[in-house]
Amino acid sequence: MHSCLRYGAAGALKKAGSAIADVLWPPVSPLTGETVGARGQLEADTWSRIHFLAAPWCETCGLPFSFPVGAGAECAACIARPPRTNKARAALAYGDVSRRLVLDFKHGGRLDALDQMARWMVHAGKDGLAGAQALIPVPLHPSRLFSRRFNQSALLADSMSRQTGIPLETGWLVRSRRTPTQAGQSGRGRRRNVEGAFRVTAEGQHSLPGKTVVLIDDVMTTGATFEACAAPLLRAGASVVNAVAIARVVKPTDPTT
Repeated sequence: MHSCLRYGAAGALKKAGSAIADVLWPPVSPLTGETVGARGQLEADTWSRIHFLAAPWCETCGLPFSFPVGAGAECAACIARPPRTNKARAALAYGDVSRRLVLDFKHGGRLDALDQMARWMVHAGKDGLAGAQALIPVPLHPSRLFSRRFNQSALLADSMSRQTGIPLETGWLVRSRRTPTQAGQSGRGRRRNVEGAFRVTAEGQHSLPGKTVVLIDDVMTTGATFEACAAPLLRAGASVVNAVAIARVVKPTDPTT
């Protein structure tokens, strides 16, 4: 009883503190700096320029279709070269607004839209998250983690874990080889770049057999990074590997990261 009262009081204090903070430092849009109703929100004009992804899409990779094609349909690329990931989903099409959101978060360290982006990812990836037993962020090489100071994929996965209750596992997969940036590379170059760059740890080898896991990253371009991560996870015994990103490149002419 005393424990319930204590936690209730703590929650009330936290809400009161947030309300006071909103008065002293009103929440602003992470893109324009205009005052908005809550942390992480976007103003109406910016919101209208975001392209949220939804079905109909490829059952496997989540590439949106321009018209309904029937349940379970796959895109030509997935039919020709079936991916290792069972389902991949993204919340947004990678365009001008979503690109700025991602880059301000990834390289600028802006965290005010973190929980909002994670909510979008949970909604978009609900079919791949259903029944999942672990969220695994795409890892950074230690040298890149040191220079960047944080792993954006781990922050997203942590927020998603808090929202869904699916455990976050950062100790099962590591990047054992530092790779050049994927930006500007062709699909074949991206696959070559990350091939063999990830390995499963001893902890992962022990824990993965029979598990359904979900990889988390910021942007999906060709799916090469998800595929390179899925390979060692499946070899270690994972039964299903799904993937969720904030945004994905939809058109060949979209800018890439």
